[in-house]
Amino acid sequence: MPARAARGSLKAVIDTTLDATRIRTALPPTTGWHTIDVVASTGSTNADLADAAHRGEPGGRVLVAGEQTAGRGRLTRQWASPAGASVSMSMLLTPTQPAARWGWLSLLAGLAVADALGELAPAEVSVGIKWPNDVLLEAPGRHGGKVCGILSERIEHRSGARAVVGLGINLTLTEAQLPVPTATSLALMGFETSADLVVAGVLRHFARHWGAWERGESLRDVYRERCLSLHTPLTVTPTGQAPITGTGVDVDEDGCLQVQTPQGLQTFAVGDVVHARLT
Repeated sequence: MPARAARGSLKAVIDTTLDATRIRTALPPTTGWHTIDVVASTGSTNADLADAAHRGEPGGRVLVAGEQTAGRGRLTRQWASPAGASVSMSMLLTPTQPAARWGWLSLLAGLAVADALGELAPAEVSVGIKWPNDVLLEAPGRHGGKVCGILSERIEHRSGARAVVGLGINLTLTEAQLPVPTATSLALMGFETSADLVVAGVLRHFARHWGAWERGESLRDVYRERCLSLHTPLTVTPTGQAPITGTGVDVDEDGCLQVQTPQGLQTFAVGDVVHARLT
């Protein structure tokens, strides 16, 4: 049954049921996803596809789950999703680009989610990305914040390395169910859609960005257009280091964030970012 949540003048109606056939039907035949599996529940979609990668399975497989009980996010954070309240999905890929460019994979996923949700969002909801790949929803008078988390992993295999890119999108979580106050859900932001359309949109846009990336094209300008961390006062906390305050100024060709700090321009490949206006 569709989940309903009323907030303000908008009524959110989100069908949380998942069906592999409906997802495939919503996709054009040229996306390259040869296998799309849907399960009601699993420990971690990333772990499941990592196992497949270790067995040498080729890229092009997608696993979607209505519940994830032992998922992981960036910086070793847990990413659990209550049954029916979120959708978790992972994509198994076989990149041909040099390893130095693989940092873009999670950024591509952020772009894909932002593009998919941008097509489905109510008119007053804006969609953007907090570097590197946190998808944010904002609208006047509504509980905006992070709606999606993303994690990419490299899996070594004798026949060639694979990548697993996983993500979770909050569908119908209420404010009381949100893992942190800065999170949100599609229902809280007034979306009227289905989990199948969300998944299909993400897969369609990821395939488009992936194709450009595999051809060696730069996605820097495309990412800049979505990135809310540029021209924004923020704090970056590199792993194991003290927080660094400054203003985001650019994203380089490797997808790293460039920040103007009191000590000068600094470039970050990884780190936890907090926007000053969201604190």
